[in-house]
Amino acid sequence: MSYIAPAEFATKMVDAGESKIFMSTKDTLIRAYMAGAILALAAAFAVTIAVNTGQFLIGALLFPVGFCTLYLLGFDLLTGVFTLCPLALLDKRPGVTVGGVLRNWGLVFIGNFAGAFTVAVFMAIIFTTGFSEAPNAVGQKIGIIGEARTVGYAEHGFAGMLTLFVRAVMCNWMVSTGVVAAMMSTSVSGKVIAMWMPILVFFYLGFEHSIVNMFLFPSGLLLGGNFTIMDYLFWNEIPTVLGNLVGGVTFVGGMIYATHYKTSPKRNAGATSSVKAPAE
Repeated sequence: MSYIAPAEFATKMVDAGESKIFMSTKDTLIRAYMAGAILALAAAFAVTIAVNTGQFLIGALLFPVGFCTLYLLGFDLLTGVFTLCPLALLDKRPGVTVGGVLRNWGLVFIGNFAGAFTVAVFMAIIFTTGFSEAPNAVGQKIGIIGEARTVGYAEHGFAGMLTLFVRAVMCNWMVSTGVVAAMMSTSVSGKVIAMWMPILVFFYLGFEHSIVNMFLFPSGLLLGGNFTIMDYLFWNEIPTVLGNLVGGVTFVGGMIYATHYKTSPKRNAGATSSVKAPAE
């Protein structure tokens, strides 16, 4: 599958982060918009499969098609730039500043949300036949998901918020591993296989992905879910974004940078004590 060694793709990660920071506003917004829209379609696809088959595992198995598609098309998710852009800053690349990283994150957030919200509106129209009737089974399920993952957390107070945050950290640990895994190969098949595995893990385990939630929760509100916009923002989106940031920067970007890009000198395995054992 044209495997690339970790030391090589670690450099590609830093280069990619630098490239995204200096990308034009137009290109950043378009790529983020399309990424949010495609991932939202994949989420709708997975929920539809789960409802129609009664098997969530089948939906989870097929959900990564959206992630693989948007990656191969060169589009950007907030979870990915959370991981890659700080590496260029850490490596002190010329012209890279904290402001540049924050600019990229802000534009990608806006683009992702706009794309996901567009699909949320389109799918709500489909699930209700143009809002002329009650939501179908898939639409009802999306509303339930929105309730469980907002007011459901709120019912547990701090424990609910902690659980939400940890799920978000774990999510981007897996999602960003998928982003990096795609750099391990130069072939399309190799990239897809490498990406598919960690994305499947995150989705099946129900971790919190900020961009998937940009589709699920606005959809849930449009489809009559019993929660509010403030419930969505405070008890899901904002903590999820923060958790995704921590998961991507620490467990993926930071770890790979520390051991594969900034490799420490090897121990001198041949060194022995200068004290010789006494003769027999």
